[in-house]
Amino acid sequence: MATITQAKVIITSPGRNFVTLKLTTSDGVTGLGDATLNGRELAVASYLNDHLVPLLIGRDADRIEDMWQYLYKGAYWRRGPVTMTAISAVDTALWDIKGKVAGMPVYDLLGGKAREGALVYGHASGATVGELIDDVARFREDGYRAIRAQAAVPGVAGTYGVRKGSVYEPAAAALPEEQLWDTERYLDFAPRYLADIREKFGFDFHLLHDVHHRLTPTEAGRLGARLEDLRLFWMEDPSPAELQENFRQIRQATTTPIAVGEVFNSIWDCQQLISERLIDYIRCSVAHAGGITHVRRIFNLAELYQVRTGSHGATDLSPVSMSAAVHLDVTVPNFGIQEYMEHAPVTHEVFRPTYELRDGALHPSAAPGLGVELDEEAASRFPYDPKYLPVGRRSDGSVHDW
Repeated sequence: MATITQAKVIITSPGRNFVTLKLTTSDGVTGLGDATLNGRELAVASYLNDHLVPLLIGRDADRIEDMWQYLYKGAYWRRGPVTMTAISAVDTALWDIKGKVAGMPVYDLLGGKAREGALVYGHASGATVGELIDDVARFREDGYRAIRAQAAVPGVAGTYGVRKGSVYEPAAAALPEEQLWDTERYLDFAPRYLADIREKFGFDFHLLHDVHHRLTPTEAGRLGARLEDLRLFWMEDPSPAELQENFRQIRQATTTPIAVGEVFNSIWDCQQLISERLIDYIRCSVAHAGGITHVRRIFNLAELYQVRTGSHGATDLSPVSMSAAVHLDVTVPNFGIQEYMEHAPVTHEVFRPTYELRDGALHPSAAPGLGVELDEEAASRFPYDPKYLPVGRRSDGSVHDW
């Protein structure tokens, strides 16, 4: 029975900041886990090094469930983004090791494929409506069958979701950038440019839109009602979900599908949303919600209530996390869609994944484990570069959700 002999935390910044956990067993098998928490990388790295690494050395590498319970229940003060991201990294690395020892891809360990690939959506954006429409056309030409659309709101600087260059990177400053937000301008503008996209391209592809937690339930219901004729695949994060019962009001106001959950850390964050069927898609990720072990529990709960999956997959999650997500995606019966943002080419100097994008879907390879290699020498060439996500403020100066 192999034991964990080494646990190494690697912080690197090839295009974006990433925290990777590398576990090595007494048999010399290695496994990788993603411990990235955008803007809080050092906090997770410190928690891993100071609290979890000493607990891992000498423990059996094949007892994944026991390890998960040990790290979760043993902490006493449970959950929270830092703790759960660290546990996620350990869990994912152990699944990677188990697959390599078995000579099997992780999806086979999870019961085998329910589908050949995971449908993904791309991220079209533009500083103007014209630029956005051109970007949607580019994604369609590249074979995407689902596209998220975001345009800069006139008069509102730094609108969420709009790229500056080829790669979207909101964490752009050593101290948080403060960005203006105007709800009424957004509510007036967003339905119009989404309607322009449907008028230009029709309905033969999935159209998605992200509100990014910026509306009250009343405002979200009003927006969803205006978008119903556009047949959105989903309206993402319409309102903050700390108070899950708020989504009853949104659900009663509109039939536009609702997706939420990229900031969730555990099944308790979404239990009511799922069991009362207040959402249509659950968006938690293996990097932040306890790894493959716990996210599979969330997806199993969602299946009971006909809620589908739509995991977070922005470029602040490394190819390790993306590969783990895709291995899980192709096995669950209630899969819906997978977010996918292509990493900058420099990222692949450090992380070398084997999944492939074909016909608008990600396909995991049959390589044992997760199918991702990490070049530590390359990682050392990209030192950590502290960056924070922005802070939103209303025109009156008060702090708002970003």
